[in-house]
Amino acid sequence: MTAFFAMASSLLWGLADFGGGLLTRRTPALTVVVVSQGIAAAVLGVIVTATGSWSEAGPRLWFAFAAGLVGPVAMIAFYKALALGPMGVVSPLATLGVAVPVGVGLFLGERPGLLQVAGIAVAVTGVVLAGGPQFGGASVQRRTVLLTLVAALGFGTVFALIAEASTTVAGLFLALFVQRLTNVAAGGIALYSSGRRGGEALPSGGFPWTSLPALAFVGLADVAANGTYSVAAQHGPITVAAVLASLYPVVTALAARGFLSERLRGIQAAGAGLALVGTLLLATG
Repeated sequence: MTAFFAMASSLLWGLADFGGGLLTRRTPALTVVVVSQGIAAAVLGVIVTATGSWSEAGPRLWFAFAAGLVGPVAMIAFYKALALGPMGVVSPLATLGVAVPVGVGLFLGERPGLLQVAGIAVAVTGVVLAGGPQFGGASVQRRTVLLTLVAALGFGTVFALIAEASTTVAGLFLALFVQRLTNVAAGGIALYSSGRRGGEALPSGGFPWTSLPALAFVGLADVAANGTYSVAAQHGPITVAAVLASLYPVVTALAARGFLSERLRGIQAAGAGLALVGTLLLATG
């Protein structure tokens, strides 16, 4: 069950990143984050009300609140890093965030078997290679590396926090709702501040009404990925769930290949293959 839900998280996060990347080509990244998360929060609000999940309110919601604060910071840092540096460096480097939940799992006493350790090593290597790392060319700015590491730390922290935010299905709906509300509030404040400083808040044509279905997909896929990851972490080792859920860059690369006809470099194809081998080792270990 852990492997199934964790890989579902990878699929959903990978597709959400692909959709978000397409949208940011014509809409400011902060606007994409705020609108997509706002739609997700509205849908979750209906679900929470319909299921009576308010009764699950308790101290664990602070984990969801913290995840909601960290998430936008990580996304902003990630988008800025992508704008400043080569994606072939930024994307695989950001996956280092998996060290946070894996470290938490080890701290809590989890001890993966030899086959699972091998699977973790192979899968992480595959994810890094699937990003198409650039070993030559111009040097990368120190600011780009710093922003990418901030994003990686943020993504990994969200992984760890959301896994602790609930213990029941109803509680998970409420936790995700709180996380999304916090995302929207934090992102909205950042968007307002950016607008006050002269930053672009909307595309030149005004509010992107025609992009609402795509924005809704990005927001709902992201929140669903958080939910499936939480389930995966609750039903199995965090060390395994976190690594399998971190395979989303492979999904993004394959989506770009399938929908945009982007050619995978040899190193990316090799990375995708290694990620699949690592997944099989983790699933059978």
